[in-house]
Amino acid sequence: MSLQERKPKILIVEDDEAILHVLSLFLSYAHFEVRGARSGKEAMELVPSFGPQLIVLDLNMRPISGWEVLHWLRANKFSPPIRVLVLTASTRLSEQIRGLEEGAVDYLTKPTQPSVLVERIRSILAMSDEALLSLLQKRLLQQRRILEQLVQPGKDEKMNVSIKAY
Repeated sequence: MSLQERKPKILIVEDDEAILHVLSLFLSYAHFEVRGARSGKEAMELVPSFGPQLIVLDLNMRPISGWEVLHWLRANKFSPPIRVLVLTASTRLSEQIRGLEEGAVDYLTKPTQPSVLVERIRSILAMSDEALLSLLQKRLLQQRRILEQLVQPGKDEKMNVSIKAY
């Protein structure tokens, strides 16, 4: 098999067996070489030997969380860098921002259609490092602005006053 025919390697880190199975099937069908890890610890053991180009990472796992896996990836500075797409149940904007700040290149919430995940992975893998960095910076800036608007001090006080008035 030539270099151009090699399938991109994807590591799915997910502690829910059913989700891991479904995602593995969809990504394999989409012509990715897929491995699964059921914990952060297992992921950290698999990364050096498997050498994924991208990791689909759940954040809420025990005993080693996805956050710890992100920190570990950043500390180990793999070359080439491993791209991370967070796939988690948390919809909180502050966690999305934190995920991007911690090194994830994209953030999807569960449940999501496997076809959406496949297309996001293809897009991420197709981007140059420079284009990806630019996109990430734009997303962070946009999400910080939204978060700032949501937590402006004046808004909470006005809302409390209007609630008290009724």
